[in-house]
Amino acid sequence: MTLQRQMIFWTAALVVVILALWLLGDIMLPFIAGLVLAYFLDPIADALERLGLPRLAATLLILITSIVAIVVLLVLLLPVLGDQIARFSSNLPGLMQALVKLFEELAPQWLKDMVAASGTNLPASLSDLAGKAAGWLAAILTSILSGSLALVNVISLLIVTPIVAFYMLNDWDHMVAKVDGWLPRDHHNTIRALARQIDEAMAGFIRGQGTVCLLLGIFYAVALSFAGLNFGLLIGLGAGLLSFIPYVGSIIGGVLAIGMALIQFWPDWLQIIIIVGIFGLGQFIEGNFLSPNLVGNRIGLHPVWLMFALFAFGYLFGFVGLLLAVPLAAAVGVLVRFALQQYLKSPLYLGVPTQEKPAEPKRRSRSK
Repeated sequence: MTLQRQMIFWTAALVVVILALWLLGDIMLPFIAGLVLAYFLDPIADALERLGLPRLAATLLILITSIVAIVVLLVLLLPVLGDQIARFSSNLPGLMQALVKLFEELAPQWLKDMVAASGTNLPASLSDLAGKAAGWLAAILTSILSGSLALVNVISLLIVTPIVAFYMLNDWDHMVAKVDGWLPRDHHNTIRALARQIDEAMAGFIRGQGTVCLLLGIFYAVALSFAGLNFGLLIGLGAGLLSFIPYVGSIIGGVLAIGMALIQFWPDWLQIIIIVGIFGLGQFIEGNFLSPNLVGNRIGLHPVWLMFALFAFGYLFGFVGLLLAVPLAAAVGVLVRFALQQYLKSPLYLGVPTQEKPAEPKRRSRSK
């Protein structure tokens, strides 16, 4: 097969995959979630196998333990989280007004003059923002709690996802070996090397960054709740989960937590400093211990491209797109770096070496 036909074939395959994701995105969530869960837990199953446990028994043990842990967490946290989300949504306009009042009391005069000179009506702007945010939260809750498709998605997540994860986790090594047998023999070493790099990049996000988000969410939620911050559980878990987007989780969580601390604790500076210290400690732990050890440089994506991939895939494919964004972007990054290496070695970059012209024979000088 010529290079042109290969490019046409793989381009057509990519178009078919993108079209399938776009058309079937609403029903693919449990299958993608099961695949991600199996990929996340595969190293644990491999470790249990090395200890002598059969693969089927290791898979059952892992999934049963995971399901029990998830059910216990949902039973314990879901009522509290639901109550905090509802109260936060309803109290948001009042919280914004309290922030405006604090600004008018505490802001220096030069800052007030700057705001006034810009023609911005701060109370009206924040009230309008609060109203839109409250309506947005209410719309999300309504769409989650009502609608046949939402109900189908919830049921499928609870039933289909564990089944998909079980079969994928149990047959993971067999599937990898099967796919390896389909590789073209002339290029199987190159494809295997690329697959290992893609696996390392995906593992860096799905396993590494996923673990970082989980640990950060637990730390922020527990620390803010013990500090007595209103909606501390909601803000902490949200900041941890949003940490898969570089800087976004820490910025949004920090702004919400510090703003809530100012409203709740002012003028008690000690309590406000404690809230600021919690987020500072969380960022220190993430930057110096969690991310270097769990993620490192395995993802291989610049934070700007990472954010672009999340927003682009999320816009195109919804929540399924968010699940697939970084793994697919990491895979594309590996392929682009490989293509760049090939380009830098090719005559297209180096140029065709010019043939040296044959040296002209020296003419003998005639002796006079």
